[in-house]
Amino acid sequence: MVNSLAKRYEEARMIYSQLGVDTDLVLEKLAQVKISLHCWQGDDVHGFLRNEELSGGISVTGNYPGAARTPQELRQDLEKALTVIPGKHKVNLHAIYADTDEKVDLDALEPKHFKPWVEWAKEQKLGLDFNPSCFSHPNFQDGFSISHPDEKIRKFWIMHCKATRKISEYFGKELKQTCVTNFWFPDGYKDVPVDRMAPRRRMKEALDEVFSEKIDSKYNVDTIESKLFGIGSESYVVGSHEFCLSYAIKHDKAICLDVGHFHPTETISNKLSAIALFDTEILLHVSRPVRWDSDHVVIMDDELQEIAKELVRNNLLNKTHIGLDYFDASINRIAAWVIGSRNMIKAILRAMLEPTELLKEAEAKGDLTTRLVLLEELKSFPFGAIWDYYCEKMGVPVRESWLVDVKRYETDVLMKRK
Repeated sequence: MVNSLAKRYEEARMIYSQLGVDTDLVLEKLAQVKISLHCWQGDDVHGFLRNEELSGGISVTGNYPGAARTPQELRQDLEKALTVIPGKHKVNLHAIYADTDEKVDLDALEPKHFKPWVEWAKEQKLGLDFNPSCFSHPNFQDGFSISHPDEKIRKFWIMHCKATRKISEYFGKELKQTCVTNFWFPDGYKDVPVDRMAPRRRMKEALDEVFSEKIDSKYNVDTIESKLFGIGSESYVVGSHEFCLSYAIKHDKAICLDVGHFHPTETISNKLSAIALFDTEILLHVSRPVRWDSDHVVIMDDELQEIAKELVRNNLLNKTHIGLDYFDASINRIAAWVIGSRNMIKAILRAMLEPTELLKEAEAKGDLTTRLVLLEELKSFPFGAIWDYYCEKMGVPVRESWLVDVKRYETDVLMKRK
């Protein structure tokens, strides 16, 4: 198999080299790309702090057996997924995934409550990202968290968000990898409000307080995530794209673009170059919306490929953090991680295999015929041979063979969970 893969790779390498693409160099660059795996895929966004029903626009469908019940099981499942994903990556935690026997609420969380995650990440040579969990809590009331009109409730969420930044700083220092802390709030109205300004003013003032303490960006990068609408906030979301982008640029924060958080006809691939011009770091939450922000498992669709092309063509990989964000309980949860991660990496590889400078040169000269011919012919180039060789080189299963290992784990481990 190895000899066959090497032969196929060599043939593909020669084909790409005719367009000036060095596939060896491409694979070196690809190995540096980190994907942040979202822990909440493993247990359907329940976490381990409380036993609350999901609320705040969060909904998971399906009842596939084997959801993680403890932090230890979740880490075990993540380890299994990472064994079949090429490269070294990160894990994205929500605050509700604290690993502690202490009874503690969100506003009182400390780094010590996540020490087992840090020790595990060190062993696995992984980075950690983080998020405040502003949903599924008694203080998420009337559809509002940090922009709630009640000052006491707002203060609770402000303290929670402040606590998450200190935990993120701890992650960054301990793991020597920058922790990306993403702030998303489900606040909004089901019906059309009279006063759109007041909740946004409250959110702005609350965020000013949350970010009042300076933390070295070497350890923590703050990002703000917008949303168009959600369950219970169909008519109005406080943290709209315009609000979040304006706040991020004014206050030197990164902006999070979630694939499913815009109008159905909008694409985030078209937004990347516009935002990047203003030296704003970007966090991508990559999912697959189906008719709405339904967070399906990422597949190799056109938009995923366009996102990857924009990142590569504009040299944005160094200033863009890539995270997955979906939750599907209708299929094997580990397979969901693997499918999404491998597809994201494959999309970046395909983008790296483009003769970018040649394409840009043809476009600049007005030779749109050459541009179109090359883009279309590239679709049938032997990309698969490069991908198979990369997987083999990185010590992970080639093509669909990874499923055998995951299915065995399902039988031996997941099916025994009650």
